[in-house]
Amino acid sequence: MPNRLIGRNKWLPREPSAAATGRVFCIPYSGCGVSMYRKWPGQLAGVEFLPLELPGHETRFAEPNFETYQELAKAMTLDLEPYLDLPYAFFGHCGSALAAYEASAELIRAGLPAPARLFVSSQVAPQDGPFGRFLEMNDAELAAELDTLIRELGGTPSAELVSLYLEVLRADVDTNKRYVMPNPFRLACPITAIGWTEDNEISYQKMSGWTECGDTTFELLAGRHHRFMEAPPELLSILCSGLRTQ
Repeated sequence: MPNRLIGRNKWLPREPSAAATGRVFCIPYSGCGVSMYRKWPGQLAGVEFLPLELPGHETRFAEPNFETYQELAKAMTLDLEPYLDLPYAFFGHCGSALAAYEASAELIRAGLPAPARLFVSSQVAPQDGPFGRFLEMNDAELAAELDTLIRELGGTPSAELVSLYLEVLRADVDTNKRYVMPNPFRLACPITAIGWTEDNEISYQKMSGWTECGDTTFELLAGRHHRFMEAPPELLSILCSGLRTQ
């Protein structure tokens, strides 16, 4: 077993289980933190789901936000290295799919234990972006989107809360806008690209470019853009099966 970090790992709200047979590191998408995954189980069929708390978000709000996905990947993977002793994967939805891709690429380039698989949901491939309606929104439009998202997460939006999260969302959107990758690094690990039948943000058909980033399997699940937050059984089954087949 690798040496564990001393003290609490700032990226992980909870210590990974020694009894797990696999791990999926779940990256929150733009403007959000680990509470996005609050409906997800801690573990299923031996595979544990570990949401990652990002700098500048929720419990790490006082820290500077990241400016590039590459910067985030370097910092994240350095501290996650002790927990790569089991088959593992990254899951990212929308903007965080790009962060998950960069984290996977960083680990492979560094010669560290490679992911068993990368799971990307509702996002175009790196060379096909930047893409998405949020990228052209002004602050008032982003604030309206936050109001809706807070309600979907089970909260009650207030002017103070929306204003607080608007700063985070704006920083994340700007990171996405700066991400230009015409010649993406091809991953040694397989990719599962997941689309949603009623997704009005990123259509399933626009995700075909992931084949340039690695050997890719495509899955289409029923639901809208935010359905992944409900931990749908068919999504969790894909994540668990993707690790067990390695």
